[in-house]
Amino acid sequence: MRLLLLLLPPLLFVSGCATTRAPAKTIVIPPRHERAYDDYHYAPAVRVGDTVIVSGIPAGPGEDYDARVRAMFKRLKTTLEAAGATLDDVVEIDTFHVDAKDPPTFQAEFARFLAIHKEYFPTGYPAWTAVGTTALLADGAPVEMRAVAVVGSGKQLVVQRPPAAQ
Repeated sequence: MRLLLLLLPPLLFVSGCATTRAPAKTIVIPPRHERAYDDYHYAPAVRVGDTVIVSGIPAGPGEDYDARVRAMFKRLKTTLEAAGATLDDVVEIDTFHVDAKDPPTFQAEFARFLAIHKEYFPTGYPAWTAVGTTALLADGAPVEMRAVAVVGSGKQLVVQRPPAAQ
């Protein structure tokens, strides 16, 4: 009996390790974006467990800035849906802006971008890093966006604010 008590904790540890597996890595390729993976060797999105990482999506096509940025958000939505997520599940975005020559021009372009951003993220805003850059791989794209989503997280939104000052 004493030997069994001594062997039981290591056996439980080993059996627990044997059943625990890393989540699968799933490459997600939305319809009409097969070239990204086949020709350019990158995944439009990768899902690991409930986490979806979306590669950079350039703004476009469209006749003007607003149309291009809206097309980018629509493509993000399509990519997320292919991975089983929604815009509500987005927890982080990074945007890269070409027209950010100095703080005043960046702020002006950012205000324009923000108005469109609010159409797609009306509440439960994701974390966001906006970066000015000199060029993007996609010719003529004024901005590019990447995103991270956690499937289902948008259904359980909590906004945590500091307590009101007294």
